[in-house]
Amino acid sequence: MNERLNMDETTKSKLVKQNLAQQLKAAIIEGRLSPGQRVVEGAWARTFGVAQASVREAINLLIAEGFLVKNAGRSARVPNYSVADIATIYEVRGALEGLAAQLAAARGADMGELEGALERMEAAAAAGDVKGLVDNDLAFHLALARASGNALLAEMIERLLRPLFAFVLLRMLETRESTERWAPDLPRHREVIYLIRESSPAVAGQFMQYCVGRFVASAEAAWARAREPNSGSHKSKK
Repeated sequence: MNERLNMDETTKSKLVKQNLAQQLKAAIIEGRLSPGQRVVEGAWARTFGVAQASVREAINLLIAEGFLVKNAGRSARVPNYSVADIATIYEVRGALEGLAAQLAAARGADMGELEGALERMEAAAAAGDVKGLVDNDLAFHLALARASGNALLAEMIERLLRPLFAFVLLRMLETRESTERWAPDLPRHREVIYLIRESSPAVAGQFMQYCVGRFVASAEAAWARAREPNSGSHKSKK
């Protein structure tokens, strides 16, 4: 009997945490929490009428998903990046993902997970589904990281990409961007898969770094448009 009660309490706590996380995520996506804004546990606990510990657990879920970031000793906040931040991140991203592609090619890694993510990206792009496109693009790059066979490298890439892709999604939703400008990037993803399978590890790694360089050019253009008046009428990609 006690075991069942404990299980019920655990389930209830988990549902409360997940529900709070969904409400906070909605506040971020709908713009009620802006990029860079702090998420104060006590304030949201009063808003939701729950214990502060429950809000803290919900925040941790969103940190894991990349919708919030947190530095030691500070409140969690919504990700926010300047153009200079983006350039710095993409320099590191290019090096890490280039190495991941090189290692994946060297070990003859299975590309099934990347192909599945790319197919979902293509379907989302055709349907104009911004969230589906960004989510599956992230899934593609995380699958590439895992395909490297290097757990530390995969962890570093995931830590870098989750908040970045969450920020990209928020920006696209905020400015009402479409999926159209992502079209040139989709064939590059397929070529990454081909080169990992068929070329030398060095070539696969170099091409992946080249692709990330192309992605940052797109991102910088999108960030510039987002700062323009009436930027919601423009279109961008990642």
